[in-house]
Amino acid sequence: MAGRPPAGRLGRRLGAALLVVVTALASGCTAEDAAPKNSKVELSVFWWGGDRRAELTKKALDVYTERYPDVTFKFTHQGNAGYFDKLSTEAAAGNAPDIFQIDDNYLTEYAQREILLDLTDYVRSDVLDLRKLPAGLAQSSQVTGRTVAAAAAENTPGLIYNKSLLDRLDLPEPTIGMSYEDYLDWAARITERSDGKVYGTMDPSADYKALWVWLRSQEKELYRGRQMGFTESDLTRWFELWAGAREREAAPPGRVTQPANGGDVTKQLVSTGTAATSFVWSNQLSELQKLTKDRLEVVSYPGNPAAQWARASLYWAAFRGTRHPETAVHVIDFLVNDAVAGEILGTERGLSANLDVRRAVEASLTDESMKQSVAFETTMTEKFGAAPVPPPKGHATIKQLLIQAAESVQFGKATPRAAAAAFISQANAALTS
Repeated sequence: MAGRPPAGRLGRRLGAALLVVVTALASGCTAEDAAPKNSKVELSVFWWGGDRRAELTKKALDVYTERYPDVTFKFTHQGNAGYFDKLSTEAAAGNAPDIFQIDDNYLTEYAQREILLDLTDYVRSDVLDLRKLPAGLAQSSQVTGRTVAAAAAENTPGLIYNKSLLDRLDLPEPTIGMSYEDYLDWAARITERSDGKVYGTMDPSADYKALWVWLRSQEKELYRGRQMGFTESDLTRWFELWAGAREREAAPPGRVTQPANGGDVTKQLVSTGTAATSFVWSNQLSELQKLTKDRLEVVSYPGNPAAQWARASLYWAAFRGTRHPETAVHVIDFLVNDAVAGEILGTERGLSANLDVRRAVEASLTDESMKQSVAFETTMTEKFGAAPVPPPKGHATIKQLLIQAAESVQFGKATPRAAAAAFISQANAALTS
């Protein structure tokens, strides 16, 4: 049956293929749609990202078409700005792409709006195989118990630090499990020994993922259903922690920190030489390394490493209204689990979600920074805690509200308690609107 992917994965038992047909019927397509046949299928695929991502994604899907000539693709990609506005408009009109990229900012919202194809039965029948993904990564694709996407790649928070600077100052490197108290003492020594030319740490008080990891180290979460999972008192302590770091000059003043608060890699303080560390995603090490001649390395955020988890940097999802659900799912399975596809896609979206594919990709890497990222993620795999449920609808708004609240403290416009109170009120309102 060259030309069209078989029901289920290649070589799957007939029983699994039959189960897929039942699943397809339940999801609204016909048995004829689900059955193997030689008919031309064109699937539309939509993602955001730069030219390099587009080149690699197209190349991987060309391999799929080589194997199954009856399945071709219509590609569309753009920058992140406006991506979800366009996707939402197309979904409302019933003509969303068959397969598209999504992240945890919108995963829950799109699942609740019934835009995403329910993949649960495809996973049960192994049409979509998630068994080679870390358990937390597979779990992160679920909303209210349903699998609604598949992780395209993995990352986790990473504290990127300037090793060359530490060598010059004859200071030790940060370590996994370092307490926040020890971390800030260490950072203050950097500022002092560099005569104030470099601050020991960036101030991540505006960064939701830094706050989330800090909360998890205290057995709390960023969210609890459709409410914030922490109190005004918790957030006050978080803001006070970094206000103290600024006061002792372990961290820079607000005017220095502000450009980095939005997450722009080119403005991170470890790459501009303003601070010895930046709180980012571990897979951003390679991008940051290109911006400085000093050697950068990565370690976990301060605190218990079990507060971190294997996070899907991005997901692949299918449109609930696709005319070819099984073929779309088969393509997603290919992008996640196929070794050839994995080697083509490399680490552009993050580390391969499939652990076997990740090992194959790691062996082919030539970028030393990416090798470090993979090695770090591998080390952390045994230390990760359970993955939290995907953020609720409104997560993107919450991130912006946190930046506003943190900056009001960074610039002395509000006390930590006043900023925390304003944030909790606004955030809970945003989540329930």
